[in-house]
Amino acid sequence: QVGLVESGGGLVQAGGSLRLSCVVPGIIFRFNAMGWYRQAPGNQRERELVASITIGGGTNYADPVKGRFTISRDNAKNTVYLQMNSIAPEDAAVYYCNTFGPLNAIWGQGTQVTVSS
Repeated sequence: QVGLVESGGGLVQAGGSLRLSCVVPGIIFRFNAMGWYRQAPGNQRERELVASITIGGGTNYADPVKGRFTISRDNAKNTVYLQMNSIAPEDAAVYYCNTFGPLNAIWGQGTQVTVSS
């Protein structure tokens, strides 16, 4: 595996759920906290941090997603997940995973989440 590979996005009705996955190269996964980021479509907004998880499993969430999204990591699979529940129209974006810290890995292609109301 060369880089970060996100999957699991798609079209979802408002109020629905999705589970995003990100397979991470082992050398990156083992030594870094990880985060899920998103970038809203159609503008030049920067990617915003949605959630982060430390190597030990400690988590933090952006206020807009608290109580709705859950980040987790599977150390055996070098994979980070984002469980998205009660999805709202404002959650529509391309979602990316990357390291959480001062240095990021090369960004992957992301996975698109589209919300119908």
